Amino acid sequence: MIKEIIRDQFFLSRPSSDATKDDLPLAADLADTLAANASICAGLAANMIGVSKRAIAVSVGGTPVVMFNPVIVGRGGRFETEEGCLSLDGQRPAVRYRTIEVEYIDDGWKKRRKRYSGWTAQIIQHEIDHCFGILI
Repeated sequence: MIKEIIRDQFFLSRPSSDATKDDLPLAADLADTLAANASICAGLAANMIGVSKRAIAVSVGGTPVVMFNPVIVGRGGRFETEEGCLSLDGQRPAVRYRTIEVEYIDDGWKKRRKRYSGWTAQIIQHEIDHCFGILI
């Protein structure tokens, strides 16, 4: 189901709790909301749709990939950039890494470990920050 985007910075700045198997229906809400906003965003965190759980959806090649409890376990190629956010106005500076390795649970509740680079890596880092209440 397509959800409303939360813009309350107080809510967004609170760290989210770990997702559990009971949160699996959240995957469809994240994917649907990401698809509905595809022209203006490439990723969402669950708190951006009002759910304080560690879950994100990222567009990878036009397909939404949902990650529960994502953790960056490797990174390289530090750089500085500016980013926008669907929940915030304007652009802000951010430090990111060109390549990352992420451990997460997929929407079938299987543990995964995958390497990402470039734009996709940057979006994943942004959304994982949301899970921890970090706003750009």
